[in-house]
Amino acid sequence: MTDFSLDIVKTYVHDHIGEFHNDRIKSLKSLKLKKILERKNPYLFKAKNMLTSEMIVRGFVDSHISSNEETIFGGWLEGLAIFINSRVFGGWKSGIPGIDLEFDNNGIRYIVNIKSGPNWGNSSQISKMIEDFSRAKKTLRTSNSGLITIAVNGCCYGKDNRPDKGQYFKYCGQQFWFFISGSEELYTDIIEPLGFDAKKKNDTYFELYANMINLFTIEFNNQFCKSNGEIDWKKLIQFNSKGISETSLTVKL
Repeated sequence: MTDFSLDIVKTYVHDHIGEFHNDRIKSLKSLKLKKILERKNPYLFKAKNMLTSEMIVRGFVDSHISSNEETIFGGWLEGLAIFINSRVFGGWKSGIPGIDLEFDNNGIRYIVNIKSGPNWGNSSQISKMIEDFSRAKKTLRTSNSGLITIAVNGCCYGKDNRPDKGQYFKYCGQQFWFFISGSEELYTDIIEPLGFDAKKKNDTYFELYANMINLFTIEFNNQFCKSNGEIDWKKLIQFNSKGISETSLTVKL
């Protein structure tokens, strides 16, 4: 084990935070209005009494961006966690399916599945993770029968006051960052470096975002507004939800 140093975090963030910003810009550039309209819930926006094209477009786009950026940044944080652990404990990116990080500490091999926050999955997704842990343990025992393994679901933020789940441990927020680094303060220390170059990157992003909202609003007006400017909700719902022609629609009850 090597003593933790915040300098290694600062260096990594300065070298790699641009990857996150570039990925979110790339994702924004790839957006297509109709693809977003197909994936989001139009009934919700009607229930919220959204009356203008710009309000609807911004609502659909912002909802998509929020979930997408969580995924992008979650992947980036995973890379940061693995890097820190590699410098402190000599850990490595696992090649075992379903496992993100492996490292040894005090004679124990830890196998870690990293998620952004604590509420990341439903019961079937959690069951899949437990199956991945079980298969990983069998794989490692095959190569080293005397190896002691402990499975951990690590979450980059949040908290879980009952970390022992029986078949695995769940460490969130401060517990997770302490677990992979040995530093009790890392969970707060990493905040400052994450802001590196953020303003410049965000200026570029929001200029692109504003242009896209304008273009999508024009497209929405052309496709889903009546001649008097009113939103054609029936047409929007049909586009979102109607998969086959009425003549071929049959439902068995």
